[in-house]
Order: sequence, then C-alpha cells, then structure tokens
Amino acid sequence: MAGNVEGCHELGNHFTEEWKNTDCVTRRNGDLLQPIIDIHVHIMPYHMVKPAALELIKQGRKDYADVERYSADPKAFLGLLDSLGIERAGLINYVAPQIIGFTPEVNDWSAKYCKAAPDRLIAFGGVLPGTVPDPGVEVDRIAKLGIRAIKMHPSHQVLSPNDYMNGNRGLAAIYERAQANGMPIMVHTGTSIFPGARNLHAQPMLCDDVSIDYPDLIVILAHGGRPLWMSEAFFLVRRHKNMYMDISGIPPQKLLEYFPRIEDIADKVLWGTDWPGPGVPAIKGNIEKFNALPIGAEVKRKILYDNAARLFPR
Repeated sequence: MAGNVEGCHELGNHFTEEWKNTDCVTRRNGDLLQPIIDIHVHIMPYHMVKPAALELIKQGRKDYADVERYSADPKAFLGLLDSLGIERAGLINYVAPQIIGFTPEVNDWSAKYCKAAPDRLIAFGGVLPGTVPDPGVEVDRIAKLGIRAIKMHPSHQVLSPNDYMNGNRGLAAIYERAQANGMPIMVHTGTSIFPGARNLHAQPMLCDDVSIDYPDLIVILAHGGRPLWMSEAFFLVRRHKNMYMDISGIPPQKLLEYFPRIEDIADKVLWGTDWPGPGVPAIKGNIEKFNALPIGAEVKRKILYDNAARLFPR
C-alpha cells in the first residue's frame, strides 16, 4: 500500500459507493479511512446447527435475532459491514455433522450467499472425509462454486490435521487439491467449548507436518492457538513461508500478552473477530480496542487489511 494511514479509521459511517481496492476509502467529506477485512465471521446456515450448539451460541447474546437476519439476507449483512467501515469479510463455514450439525450442503449455502457480493464476501467452505464419496473431487467442485478457502475444525470434526500420515487418504486428497486450486486451508487451533468438542486435535503443532508435506499450500491458523498454545502458533508462523494465523476470538487487550512479538510476524497475521461466536462481543468494540494497541501504524495496516487482501485478491 502506498501510504501511512495512521489514525484514519473512524467508526459508525455508512458507505454506499462501490468499494475500491485502494489504500483508503474516501468518505463523503473527504476524510480517509483505514480499510478493514474481517477474515473470520460466522455468517452460517444456523438452521443446521444442533440444539445444544445453538443454545451455546445464543447464550448471553441479545443480538441473536440480528444474527439470524444477517444470515438470511446478504444485503442486511453488507449494511452492517458498511456501518462498521469493514470493506470485506470472510464467511466461515465448514462440515461437522456429528458435533455441530453442518453437512456438505453448507458449501452450496456459503457459495450462494457470497454471490450477492463476491467482491466483498469471501466464501469459506469445508470438506470432511467420510461425508462425501471423493474428498478431492469435492474440493474441485466447491472451488468451481466460488468457495475461496477451506475451513477445518479439528475439534469439531474429530480429525487431526496430520491424520493423512496415519493412512487417511481422503485428508491427503483435500490438501492436494486445495494446493492445486490455490485454496488456503484455515485450521481452527486452540480450545472449543462446544458440547462434544475434542480439543486434543486442535493443537497448532499438528499443522507442522502439513506445511512440510504441502509447501505450496497456504495454511491459516485460526485463533493463534489461544488460550493454551500461542507459542506453538508463533513458532509455526515464523518457520513456514506459507503459514499464517488470524487473531479472531482473542480479546484485543490480551493480544500483546499472548503475542508480545507480534510485530515480528506482522506480514503473516490476519485480523478477524469470530463474531458472533460464544462470548464474542460486538465487532465495533474489537476494532476500537485493536486500534488502541501500542503497535505501529504500519503493523496495524498489515493486520487489518494488507495481509488478507494479498491472500484473497479480488
């Protein structure tokens, strides 16, 4: 990006003009705004979610009716993004029929939803061995649908990221075809409190093998291994050229405690909120708290926008 835009982001403004892939978006009064990509938002088909999981999502959330409305109407969700000054969002969807309820049909839902504004909505989908006849063929299919990346959730899928080393050929096929199609793999790392979640599978170090065996595959460690394995995530992101992480689900005020050297990996960190996951507060407050952190303006710009824009070009 061309220039330093420290302090140019403001909240609560509505944007009606077409978004442009430029250094900043120009507001009506001429002020410059830091562009933002939230790479981790759970706009999903909530009608698929099992009752126990849905109850956890709803717990303490007074805005759940809005969540349902946004998930049913892309235009309404785009209006929310406009009000927050968010240019683009990654819509996280994945297959986990036993623990969460999502079947392979979630891919068709995600692709259809994001077609409302493909320049702003980044469709994530999922492929789980055992739920489709040929996982590799399914990767090719969803790529043609418009799915931009695959989300793996090891603790909800009861599957370790390196299970291909134990003979899981379906998982190997997913990585092979994702690599061939240029589709990043986002892997949930860190704990999950959903009923039935198997957290042992979500340790970041299990992704080390993946980046060794599939060196051209982009792997994004969702949540940076929080709250137990942040040092593993930091090590892996530094070690592997195509390993990244997002900071979704991490309270911004805890970010520098979890990653005191985050500026060392500023080129490989993506900003995200995990909204409206359990216990995740409103997006606006996350933006404000992140912008208040004592890190450089260039680092903030890379995390808020540049890195995701590079991985997911228009």
